[in-house]
Amino acid sequence: MKNKVFEGAATAIITPFFENGEIDFESFGRLIDFQINSGIDAIVAAGTTGEGSTLTDEEHRKVIEFCVKRTAHRVPVIAGTGSNDIAYAKELTDAACKLGADAMLIVTPYYNKATQSGLIKSFSQIADVSTKPCILYNVPSRTGCNILPETAAELSKHPKIVGIKEASGNISQIVETKRLTGEDFSVYSGNDDQIVPIMSLGGSGVISVLSNILPSETSKICKLCMAGNYKEAADMQLKFLPLISALFSEVNPIPVKAAMAAMGYGKNSLRLPLTTIEKVHEVKLLDEMKKCNIDIKENVL
Repeated sequence: MKNKVFEGAATAIITPFFENGEIDFESFGRLIDFQINSGIDAIVAAGTTGEGSTLTDEEHRKVIEFCVKRTAHRVPVIAGTGSNDIAYAKELTDAACKLGADAMLIVTPYYNKATQSGLIKSFSQIADVSTKPCILYNVPSRTGCNILPETAAELSKHPKIVGIKEASGNISQIVETKRLTGEDFSVYSGNDDQIVPIMSLGGSGVISVLSNILPSETSKICKLCMAGNYKEAADMQLKFLPLISALFSEVNPIPVKAAMAAMGYGKNSLRLPLTTIEKVHEVKLLDEMKKCNIDIKENVL
């Protein structure tokens, strides 16, 4: 029987930057504390939302190390260690294990467009070097590569591969993945607008962007689902849908970076090729945040 890394809501946390592009560890630390104090169930560091793809190798390790130390075992830390260079993914996974991360989040190789056989070999080799549990990350809209249910089922046989973050948006595929992988394998929603549907099918929670700004509420949606109260969970899901839409009005993490800056967690700074949010989307985002009674400390542009 495989142990779950977490059940409920994990925040795919941003990496705050100063205007000069350097990492703002002071804001990062406050944000980690805010998440944990608000009842979040786990934190994902240096993932997509954390702009892991534009962190240097040294920065990537520093972000993971800092998150592990600041979290201090209060919740699990899941390190983003995937790459389209499998040799590098193995090195980074090994490093994250040694730095004390509790689990790995491993995205499908991007750009290369691996076959399903290639995915099985790649993920298996990465998991082989890991001393910690590994969660697969399926996000074909970004990577051009989709983990089919049969592939997930084959990978679920690996003792270190314990779950999948499903951001394909394809509910039919996710249902089949859940059917083929069984109770021993955790399926997490990778989309904030699909938390309740996926958990109603036996999913274990969400790896969330929304929870950067609403950690308590996102966690509550999951807890309601776990308690079987899907009506109230669905009501909350629908209530926050306009805010979720605003958070994805541009490619993630552009809007959430602006939202966090407005809440006082660092500057609205991203690394190219990402640029700051457009004014029309900023206005809508701030309006939806105000409707949710989120304290906005400053304008983001």
